[in-house]
Amino acid sequence: MRIDFTKMHGLGNDFVVLDARRQKLPSVDTAFVSALADRHTGIGCDQLILLEPSSTGAFRMRIFNADGGEVEACGNATRAVGLLHGEAARIETLGGLVTARPAEDGISVEMGKPHFEWDVIPLAYAMDTHAMPVAWEELVNPIAVNVGNPHVIFFVADPYAIDMNRLGPLIETDPLFPERINVNVAAVTARDSIILRVWERGAGLTRACGTGACATAIGAMKRGLVDRKVSVALPGGALSIEWRGDGEIIMTGPAKESFRGSFDLADYGVTV
Repeated sequence: MRIDFTKMHGLGNDFVVLDARRQKLPSVDTAFVSALADRHTGIGCDQLILLEPSSTGAFRMRIFNADGGEVEACGNATRAVGLLHGEAARIETLGGLVTARPAEDGISVEMGKPHFEWDVIPLAYAMDTHAMPVAWEELVNPIAVNVGNPHVIFFVADPYAIDMNRLGPLIETDPLFPERINVNVAAVTARDSIILRVWERGAGLTRACGTGACATAIGAMKRGLVDRKVSVALPGGALSIEWRGDGEIIMTGPAKESFRGSFDLADYGVTV
């Protein structure tokens, strides 16, 4: 049985999109996702995106990291499927409903409102999430934000001087974070500008992370370091993040379709 797919990316954060509205798909499990995401023996991606019918939105978007784990939100993937859809749409995710619409600079996404409560992020126990009294070597006193998925943000002098390949997985899997955590290291360079690197939960060091850009911008705004609209520069490019007066986070940036193809389920150990 052959399955159609669309390969897409947002600033280099790449996805394999499967549309279960148009074709019957088998149950998605960890082994299947990991095999498809493998860059040597599969199609290769940071996340597998599964589109399904929805009773609350235009469609439902399910997001699986390269390790097979399902997660709540992905800003870059939302822009990608918004581009694929071609018009404004309300999209159901595990992290809640979000809206994507075409914009002059790509796709604009209403990401919802941020949460700072320790048990919503979640943390293993109560603490001040605005300046957490914790440290991992030179990374100290982060701020924690949930923007549909959990993030911890460290403000540093130079994000590229941090050994994220070592510290990223250490922090991601710390017992303080019962659902693991996305790790952001950022430098504020102006009232409207941030440099960011992200270790993404279940995917590793990425070229871009839309929810990471949102969480980092909101964290910087909460600390009074930047204004309410900023440009966040990631290795793959820049995103515009605005925190509106009604509390809604607006993320705007590009998304691209790379190519389309199909694969045989039997090649990934799936029988139907």
